[in-house]
Amino acid sequence: MTELTRKRCLPCEGGVDPLTLDQSRELLAQVPGWTLSEDGRELSHTYKFRNYYETMAFVNAIAWMAHREDHHPDLEVGYNRCRVRYSTHAIGGLSENDFICAAKVEALLADPETASLNCAI
Repeated sequence: MTELTRKRCLPCEGGVDPLTLDQSRELLAQVPGWTLSEDGRELSHTYKFRNYYETMAFVNAIAWMAHREDHHPDLEVGYNRCRVRYSTHAIGGLSENDFICAAKVEALLADPETASLNCAI
């Protein structure tokens, strides 16, 4: 559980600069396993599952969270995998919203024995 999971996404309609590469790298430390694209404009992670049912349950959970946050990832879905990609299209790069949502995706898979009940997904 990170500080990011306690935050909510803020509307972003453009007019602000995307995060710098240094800012993105600092936030990346709070979402282990995620990677930045070479140009620093996208954040992604590929998850593997045992079967199609688990994959689709994960995809549906992401869809619910994305709707609540009003910040939507690009998803690439296969039988037992899902690649999740975030970028704030309105600004042509990454915003804090992308890292908030990445942290909340991680929280979806957190061990319920160790996850905080304060996660505001």
